Amino acid sequence: MTTPILDRRHARPTAARSAAATVRNTWRRLTSMRTALILLFLLALAAIPGALFPQRDLNSQAVAAYIASRPTIGPALDTLGVFDVFSSAWFTAIYTLLFVSLIGCLLPRVAEHARALRARPVAVPRNLGRLTLHRGGTRAGRPEEIADDVRRNLPRWRTEIRTEPGSGGVVTVSAEKGYTREAGNLIFHFSLVGILAAVAIGKIVGYEGSVIVVADHGPGFCNTSPAVYDSFRAGSAVDGTGLDPFCVRVKNFTADYLPNGQAEMFTSDISYQSGADLTTDTWNDYQLKVNSPLRLGNQRVYLTGHGYAPTFTVTFPDGRTRTETIQFRPDDATTFLSSGALRIDPPGGSYPDPAERRRNQIAIEGLFAPTAEFNGDLLSSRFPEMTDPAVAIDIYRGDAGLDSGTPQSIFALGTSMIEQGRLVKQDRVNLRPGQFATLDDGITVRFDGAKEFANLQVGYDPTQNWVLVFATTMMIGLVVSLTIRRRRVFVRIHPTGAGHAEVQMAGLARTDHAGWGPEFDSLADRILPEPADNASPPRQNGPEDHAH
Repeated sequence: MTTPILDRRHARPTAARSAAATVRNTWRRLTSMRTALILLFLLALAAIPGALFPQRDLNSQAVAAYIASRPTIGPALDTLGVFDVFSSAWFTAIYTLLFVSLIGCLLPRVAEHARALRARPVAVPRNLGRLTLHRGGTRAGRPEEIADDVRRNLPRWRTEIRTEPGSGGVVTVSAEKGYTREAGNLIFHFSLVGILAAVAIGKIVGYEGSVIVVADHGPGFCNTSPAVYDSFRAGSAVDGTGLDPFCVRVKNFTADYLPNGQAEMFTSDISYQSGADLTTDTWNDYQLKVNSPLRLGNQRVYLTGHGYAPTFTVTFPDGRTRTETIQFRPDDATTFLSSGALRIDPPGGSYPDPAERRRNQIAIEGLFAPTAEFNGDLLSSRFPEMTDPAVAIDIYRGDAGLDSGTPQSIFALGTSMIEQGRLVKQDRVNLRPGQFATLDDGITVRFDGAKEFANLQVGYDPTQNWVLVFATTMMIGLVVSLTIRRRRVFVRIHPTGAGHAEVQMAGLARTDHAGWGPEFDSLADRILPEPADNASPPRQNGPEDHAH
């Protein structure tokens, strides 16, 4: 007996075949609707931290304050990208996988739907009595005439009339409707893909910038360079050189508060110029509100917040003065108790020796309260509106680091100069508007009051209109898929002689069964006006998987 020799090429799959099978199975799993739903759920779940935690691209100050107040968990959350959720690697991965999954599972459905639109309605099942809904009766006329009448009674149905071979003239009518339901479903899902694509493209070609503008009819800012913004987030396709120019000035700012101190509305009167107005120096007025941005083409100017900018005047021994107004950071969103710092360089000529001038720089750091409340010498604020302003400040003299070339925070003094003894604290005082403190060398620091500032955010997204279009078509597709129902009706007409025929009718719901019983009865009443006495009444319950 000869032992057969097995070909190892067929006995064991090659590495290439195994890899191909793995890729194929992975692709099938990724492009299944179940995977798409899981990824959609994960995307919604991943977006929750973006609503619970401050985001750096929207309010970098709030992020810095959050991390500073939570030195243990704050840096860990920052490492995980919790403060940059929508630009984090894990959110982008979910976003991309969802996009690929939706495309992969929708394209085969489009091909299948196209084949279904071209296909003829299915043939009438052999035993209509086994369907859930069925009725029989007799009608006068030839089978062909009755079939034509059935077609006329189903005006919006796709119908197919057939003559069964070898049946003695039996005519059948197959009717279907509800193909638009799948079209609406596809429109909904493709619109979802369109929204995802538009948002992704908008993040690539768009940009967002935040800038603080003091509301005092000052020069404002012009959208000409990322350098004019306090924070600027640009897409990967934006280098900051092709910004559409426009200018904004902030005239005033008004905040309406409830008695408990909660803000009710922010309003700011601004003036702007764009396009041809830039060459003619024409300014246009606009009232900016929280939910009423200024729209300039594809650019939007939003009012996102406000705060206070105290003004200090420093008078040097030779009588020369320097006045600075700088924004303080709101540390308490309820009372707007704010903190900040400023550095003032002596006027030119006050100290001819550069080293001496550097030793007489003034730095101020402290708190500002719009409605002051003192507990001894400790300052706090009891209301966010500016009705009784005051400051509690530390005054330093020395090298404030203005000539060091090192970036410094505008809200706090660096500790290195203080630790080195190059910047020495001279006094700690509480001041109300008009009050001043005098240092030992005759320099005076006066608190002149405060102005309100508006926090403006400029966003450029050329895909916003496409997002609106896809959102509209998505809602239309959802309504269509929920309201249109798939139905099938089968009719068999058997001639009985003497100009009459026995008509059997049955119905099948392809998807939603709700309301199909009354709808079938209405159709049967039109098609079978003369039901037989022994006709089977319509059944509302029973198996449906015996249908053809």
